[in-house]
Amino acid sequence: MGFSTLQELIERCESSGQRISEVMLAWQSEESGRGADVEFMQMAEYYGVMKEAVRKGVNEDVRSRSGLTGGDAKRVSEHFKAHEASSGEPAARAMAYALAVSEVNASMGRIVATPTAGSCGIIPGVFVSAQERFGWSDEKMVEGLFCAGAIGYVIANNSFISGAEGGCQAEVGSAIAMAAGAMVELRGGTPEQSVHAAGLALKNTLGLICDPVAGLVEIPCIIRNGLGAVNALAAADMALAGVKSPIPSDEVVQVMLDIGTAMPEGHRETAKGGLAMTPTGKRLMESLYGKGRGKRLDRKGE
Repeated sequence: MGFSTLQELIERCESSGQRISEVMLAWQSEESGRGADVEFMQMAEYYGVMKEAVRKGVNEDVRSRSGLTGGDAKRVSEHFKAHEASSGEPAARAMAYALAVSEVNASMGRIVATPTAGSCGIIPGVFVSAQERFGWSDEKMVEGLFCAGAIGYVIANNSFISGAEGGCQAEVGSAIAMAAGAMVELRGGTPEQSVHAAGLALKNTLGLICDPVAGLVEIPCIIRNGLGAVNALAAADMALAGVKSPIPSDEVVQVMLDIGTAMPEGHRETAKGGLAMTPTGKRLMESLYGKGRGKRLDRKGE
């Protein structure tokens, strides 16, 4: 028996006495016909890829194939090690790690789409930095990924996770919601608190357009991943403190669908609006492709 809404997910947890991650693992095993141990091992492999992308982006000179971006993860990492971060060391570390994974993606490195390549840095940024901070095991982090996956599953099936369909709210917003909800469970919060965290995070990104400069997953995508990781931590803290989303999280998901459907085409990954159409955005595109030309150099999608 599956679940189609976040409220149903809470009810499943309450009736079974399980965490969100446990419900998701059991359901995924049932759907795939593979043992829960096999599903867990597969997710563990994904987490290994995430950690490697963080390491690579922070420690190596990663540059995108276009040459437009790269090196920001190292800059942020070196800064908070040498100076007190305005946002605090935990937030700065999560931000640096999220930037790192996004930069690896832009350089055509190996990442895990969480839930898309355009938002691939947020969950690794939150998870890997939290693991280092709290000393959690890889097994615990993998459990957290199943929690994040359950939230993403509901969003994807009731709204969308693609920037081409619903703007950046669908990609970055969904990733922030997934990371926030999972962080609540990892910190010992209840399923209801996890769902509130997802709703708090998602409604803070409603209306966010997808406006990639030159059609590449670089500007402003990479920075949005870094800031998104910080937003996820903030939403998790609010939920753990007892803050609730007055608008039920399922209704927030529906609103994202409504806004994305009404969003102009130019603001849905077409590079025909927003930052992509600023004077500087146009100049960057022309410097890469020549006047009147355009093609994608790196990837974006679910």
